[in-house]
Amino acid sequence: MTDMTVECGDGLVTVRVGAIIQRDGKVLMVGNKRSDYLYSVGGRVKFGETAEQAVVREVREETGVKMEVDRLGFVHENYFYGDAPTNLGKLIYEISFYFYMKVPDDFSPQSYSFTEDGCEEYLKWVSLDDCSQKMYPEFFKGELKSPKNYVKHFVTDER
Repeated sequence: MTDMTVECGDGLVTVRVGAIIQRDGKVLMVGNKRSDYLYSVGGRVKFGETAEQAVVREVREETGVKMEVDRLGFVHENYFYGDAPTNLGKLIYEISFYFYMKVPDDFSPQSYSFTEDGCEEYLKWVSLDDCSQKMYPEFFKGELKSPKNYVKHFVTDER
Protein backbone atom coordinates (compact mmCIF):
# COMPACT_ATOMS: atom_id res chain seq x y z
CA MET A 1 0.00 0.00 0.00
CA THR A 2 1.12 3.52 -0.73
CA ASP A 3 1.60 6.29 1.86
CA MET A 4 -1.06 8.98 1.67
CA THR A 5 1.28 11.69 0.44
CA VAL A 6 0.58 13.49 -2.82
CA GLU A 7 2.32 16.25 -4.68
CA CYS A 8 0.40 19.49 -4.89
CA GLY A 9 2.18 22.04 -7.06
CA ASP A 10 5.66 22.43 -5.57
CA GLY A 11 4.57 21.04 -2.20
CA LEU A 12 3.16 17.92 -0.60
CA VAL A 13 -0.06 16.99 1.17
CA THR A 14 0.18 14.14 3.66
CA VAL A 15 -2.06 12.36 6.16
CA ARG A 16 -0.33 11.23 9.37
CA VAL A 17 -1.21 9.51 12.63
CA GLY A 18 0.45 9.82 15.99
CA ALA A 19 0.22 7.72 19.13
CA ILE A 20 -0.04 9.23 22.59
CA ILE A 21 1.69 6.68 24.82
CA GLN A 22 2.02 7.92 28.39
CA ARG A 23 3.38 6.53 31.64
CA ASP A 24 4.34 8.20 34.94
CA GLY A 25 4.05 11.76 33.64
CA LYS A 26 6.12 11.01 30.54
CA VAL A 27 5.25 10.54 26.88
CA LEU A 28 7.04 8.15 24.52
CA MET A 29 8.63 9.99 21.59
CA VAL A 30 10.86 9.07 18.66
CA GLY A 31 14.12 10.62 17.49
CA ASN A 32 16.91 9.97 15.01
CA LYS A 33 20.56 10.97 14.65
CA ARG A 34 19.80 13.44 11.85
CA SER A 35 17.34 15.60 13.82
CA ASP A 36 17.72 17.70 16.97
CA TYR A 37 14.07 17.17 17.92
CA LEU A 38 11.72 14.35 18.86
CA TYR A 39 8.39 13.46 17.24
CA SER A 40 5.42 11.31 18.12
CA VAL A 41 5.34 7.58 17.57
CA GLY A 42 3.41 7.23 14.30
CA GLY A 43 3.67 7.84 10.61
CA ARG A 44 1.77 8.18 7.39
CA VAL A 45 -1.57 6.58 6.74
CA LYS A 46 -1.43 4.14 3.84
CA PHE A 47 -4.10 4.29 1.15
CA GLY A 48 -6.89 1.88 2.12
CA GLU A 49 -6.31 2.20 5.89
CA THR A 50 -8.35 4.13 8.39
CA ALA A 51 -6.45 6.42 10.76
CA GLU A 52 -7.09 3.99 13.64
CA GLN A 53 -5.71 1.06 11.64
CA ALA A 54 -2.68 3.13 10.72
CA VAL A 55 -1.83 4.13 14.29
CA VAL A 56 -2.08 0.52 15.50
CA ARG A 57 0.24 -0.56 12.66
CA GLU A 58 2.72 2.26 13.29
CA VAL A 59 2.87 1.58 17.04
CA ARG A 60 3.61 -2.07 16.36
CA GLU A 61 6.27 -1.20 13.75
CA GLU A 62 7.99 1.35 16.02
CA THR A 63 7.71 -0.33 19.43
CA GLY A 64 7.19 -4.02 18.70
CA VAL A 65 3.95 -3.99 20.71
CA LYS A 66 0.40 -4.31 19.41
CA MET A 67 -1.67 -1.72 21.23
CA GLU A 68 -5.32 -0.75 21.13
CA VAL A 69 -6.66 2.75 20.54
CA ASP A 70 -8.35 4.39 23.50
CA ARG A 71 -9.69 7.48 21.71
CA LEU A 72 -8.90 10.31 19.31
CA GLY A 73 -7.37 13.26 21.15
CA PHE A 74 -6.27 15.81 18.57
CA VAL A 75 -6.52 16.77 14.93
CA HIS A 76 -3.59 18.91 13.76
CA GLU A 77 -3.29 20.84 10.52
CA ASN A 78 0.33 21.77 9.99
CA TYR A 79 2.17 23.76 7.32
CA PHE A 80 5.95 23.36 7.53
CA TYR A 81 9.03 22.97 5.34
CA GLY A 82 10.49 19.48 5.00
CA ASP A 83 13.91 18.64 6.46
CA ALA A 84 14.34 15.05 5.25
CA PRO A 85 16.42 14.36 2.12
CA THR A 86 13.28 13.32 0.21
CA ASN A 87 11.36 16.54 0.97
CA LEU A 88 14.07 19.07 1.84
CA GLY A 89 12.75 22.63 1.58
CA LYS A 90 9.36 21.57 0.20
CA LEU A 91 6.25 23.10 1.75
CA ILE A 92 4.19 20.33 3.38
CA TYR A 93 0.57 20.47 4.46
CA GLU A 94 0.09 17.65 6.94
CA ILE A 95 -3.16 16.56 8.54
CA SER A 96 -2.49 14.48 11.66
CA PHE A 97 -4.75 12.44 13.91
CA TYR A 98 -3.34 11.85 17.41
CA PHE A 99 -4.77 8.92 19.36
CA TYR A 100 -4.51 8.12 23.05
CA MET A 101 -3.43 4.48 23.26
CA LYS A 102 -4.29 1.82 25.87
CA VAL A 103 -0.83 1.15 27.31
CA PRO A 104 -0.39 -2.38 28.72
CA ASP A 105 1.00 -2.66 32.27
CA ASP A 106 3.94 -4.72 30.97
CA PHE A 107 4.71 -2.33 28.10
CA SER A 108 8.40 -2.59 27.25
CA PRO A 109 9.00 -0.89 23.90
CA GLN A 110 11.88 -1.73 21.57
CA SER A 111 12.73 0.47 18.61
CA TYR A 112 12.58 -1.29 15.25
CA SER A 113 12.10 1.64 12.90
CA PHE A 114 13.95 3.79 10.40
CA THR A 115 13.20 7.10 8.71
CA GLU A 116 12.12 7.02 5.06
CA ASP A 117 15.75 7.55 4.02
CA GLY A 118 17.11 4.76 6.24
CA CYS A 119 18.24 6.66 9.36
CA GLU A 120 17.78 4.51 12.48
CA GLU A 121 15.20 5.81 14.95
CA TYR A 122 15.22 5.51 18.76
CA LEU A 123 12.52 5.76 21.44
CA LYS A 124 12.72 8.15 24.39
CA TRP A 125 10.45 8.78 27.36
CA VAL A 126 10.13 12.54 27.83
CA SER A 127 8.83 14.35 30.89
CA LEU A 128 6.06 16.81 30.04
CA ASP A 129 7.92 19.27 32.30
CA ASP A 130 11.19 19.01 30.31
CA CYS A 131 11.52 22.43 28.64
CA SER A 132 14.97 21.64 27.20
CA GLN A 133 13.78 18.92 24.81
CA LYS A 134 12.36 20.15 21.48
CA MET A 135 9.47 17.94 20.40
CA TYR A 136 6.68 17.92 17.87
CA PRO A 137 3.84 18.49 18.08
CA GLU A 138 4.69 21.30 20.47
CA PHE A 139 1.22 21.31 22.00
CA PHE A 140 1.83 17.90 23.62
CA LYS A 141 3.71 19.38 26.58
CA GLY A 142 0.78 21.54 27.65
CA GLU A 143 -2.19 19.49 26.50
CA LEU A 144 -1.13 16.08 27.79
CA LYS A 145 -0.82 17.35 31.36
CA SER A 146 -4.58 17.78 31.57
CA PRO A 147 -6.28 15.66 28.89
CA LYS A 148 -9.81 16.55 27.82
CA ASN A 149 -12.65 14.19 27.01
CA TYR A 150 -13.16 15.78 23.62
CA VAL A 151 -11.13 16.16 20.45
CA LYS A 152 -9.13 19.37 20.12
CA HIS A 153 -8.15 20.90 16.79
CA PHE A 154 -4.84 22.73 16.30
CA VAL A 155 -3.43 24.64 13.34
CA THR A 156 0.29 25.39 13.02
CA ASP A 157 1.62 27.46 10.12
CA GLU A 158 5.39 27.86 9.78
CA ARG A 159 5.32 29.39 6.30
